[in-house]
Amino acid sequence: MEKEKGMLYVVGIGPGDHDHMTFRAKQAIQESEVIIGYDTYVSLIEDIIIGKEVYRYPMTQEVDRANQAIELAESGKIVSLVSSGDPGIYGMIGLIYEILAEKDWDRQVGIDVECIPGVSSLNSCAALIGSPLMTDFAVVSMSDLLVPWEIIMKRVEAAASGDYVTVIYNPSSKKRVHQLRDARDIFLKYQKPGTPVAIVKGAYRESQSILITTLDKMLEHPDMLGMITTVIVGNSSTFNFRGMMINPRGYRSKYQLVKETSSMPL
Repeated sequence: MEKEKGMLYVVGIGPGDHDHMTFRAKQAIQESEVIIGYDTYVSLIEDIIIGKEVYRYPMTQEVDRANQAIELAESGKIVSLVSSGDPGIYGMIGLIYEILAEKDWDRQVGIDVECIPGVSSLNSCAALIGSPLMTDFAVVSMSDLLVPWEIIMKRVEAAASGDYVTVIYNPSSKKRVHQLRDARDIFLKYQKPGTPVAIVKGAYRESQSILITTLDKMLEHPDMLGMITTVIVGNSSTFNFRGMMINPRGYRSKYQLVKETSSMPL
């Protein structure tokens, strides 16, 4: 009897709040026999994985997670490997495909793989603080665990000199304290000290905290910085309006934004 073909879903669960998880993500998790993920992410979906085979991993064991997910799918099981945010943005789908490429995976006869996109931090945090991503923007991670710091700094320099709104993932940790300071110093070479900056910690989670500050003062709140924090640095057009970061799309140069009201005849 031919072995049943396995299925591997790599699922983006968004920021963690079920209201912001896609219908397809919930559907894939419900279909799955096995759930694998970083312990914190698995805890966010505990109420919808009752009765399933669950494997929880600590941080930094991504390779073990990915290999187990592939091996279980190869044995014929339906597996969900869960990531917060979107698995294609600093998530697990890249590692899955790297391993499958080394195994010479054939998508026609091998396991089925489906990447299920989710709401990333750049989307969720932007929604909470106004409209900071209306024009071109860059995304940079401050984690130098896998990428040399010199390369990260080149990317920050390119974003700052190009006047991009810049989303910063993983701004700091207990072991990484200088990276965000170094990045801030580069931005100050190109942007005014009063450039708006948003710091969002735990978006759409119970621990959610939001701070709108400025480029020169963004390091004054170390309690807000950490691995579940996202920082958004504005560009030369970004302005602060009543606690929100607004980035003009450019309509003002072509249209009258507020229509004049004509008085009605008596």
